Amino acid sequence: MKRAFLALALALLAGIPSPARAAAWEIDPSHSQAGFSVKHMMVANVRGRFQALNGTVEFDPAKPEATRIVAEIDAATIDTEHEKRDTHLKSPEFFDVATHPKITFASKRVKALGKGRYELVGDLTIRGVTKEVVLAVEGFDAEFKDPWGNGKMGGTATTRVNRKDFGVSWNKGLDGGGLLVGEDVQITLEIELTKKS
Repeated sequence: MKRAFLALALALLAGIPSPARAAAWEIDPSHSQAGFSVKHMMVANVRGRFQALNGTVEFDPAKPEATRIVAEIDAATIDTEHEKRDTHLKSPEFFDVATHPKITFASKRVKALGKGRYELVGDLTIRGVTKEVVLAVEGFDAEFKDPWGNGKMGGTATTRVNRKDFGVSWNKGLDGGGLLVGEDVQITLEIELTKKS
């Protein structure tokens, strides 16, 4: 009798659909970029990027608050199209890539602001210092198929940070006042995701 009851219970449970789970995605490093912009001598913006961006995303458009993101940047891949400047940026006076080779981000919460618009809060770690940052996210509202049948989705995330908060504090004063390198850094992430099979 117990076996019959157990078999019936299992049969009933088998007919109940399991709750939907967020889809698993990977950042496509060949079609994604972590860019930044900072003032030089209070005159012009110097732009650069990190060429190695990887990570995983769990995302369900119907339940964006359950999103989970873990991303990693190879700090040594910084590129401002100026070799001498890039060498300086890799040194202990800036990113100190020998001691802190990775820049990481881990999401904490997501709020939907409208179709294809989100507020993403997470922990950003640079030079071993972790600070909470808020990113404005646009996109990630439609899935497409590439010519090989892979699920694709993309969007942009932006934020602004003070580099001194992360110990990236090297600078020089200018004769007329002001600083050689700006402290506020605009960060722009262009992300393409590939759906895991």
